[in-house]
Amino acid sequence: MATPTTEFDRHLRELEAEIKRLEVEYNLFFAGRLAKLPWDTRARVEGLVKRYDRMHIQNTAERFRFQGLQSRFSAFCELWERNLKSREGGRPAPRGGAIYRPSPPPSSDGGAPASPSATRAAGEREAAPRPAIMSLRDPLTESDKVKSLHEQLNAARRQAGEVDVPFERFQEVVRAQVSKLGSDGTEVTFKVSVKDGRVAFTAKPVTASGDDQ
Repeated sequence: MATPTTEFDRHLRELEAEIKRLEVEYNLFFAGRLAKLPWDTRARVEGLVKRYDRMHIQNTAERFRFQGLQSRFSAFCELWERNLKSREGGRPAPRGGAIYRPSPPPSSDGGAPASPSATRAAGEREAAPRPAIMSLRDPLTESDKVKSLHEQLNAARRQAGEVDVPFERFQEVVRAQVSKLGSDGTEVTFKVSVKDGRVAFTAKPVTASGDDQ
């Protein structure tokens, strides 16, 4: 793995590690191997997401990487809450390494506050999520952008209840589309969008006028 080149790159790696840790702790809780819900870890992740969300991220690849992690965390949160409610209702939680989401405890009893990410996600369910857009010219030298786009796609698919796309497969699709649509060196714009509850991944060459929408 390449050495981080910027301070924010290190922040993103820290955030990704904390999200993975939170996922493990929730799975341990639902497996009966952790006595209580990991509120401390979740509060730490939410604090990082909130802090970085307020930053002005100049680097495009880093901005998309953060948005991908942010979407991934929100998707995890929704899944955890649904499965906790299922458990409280007496229904068994999914097996096989499922991701779980706890419901926020009521603030009136002094517990952890409700998740801002969960609140935001609930509002986004009423309207179509904002599309994720990324322009690429050379996937081999723009690997950070490819990884960010991959995170965005899988985050959207999780929210829609669809399975993740393996990175190797996704990478081949991106390379094929750039080779086909940008053979003359033209940038190709990729878009992740959700319509009627289904995730769409499209590619389109950037026109001379710059209209890639």
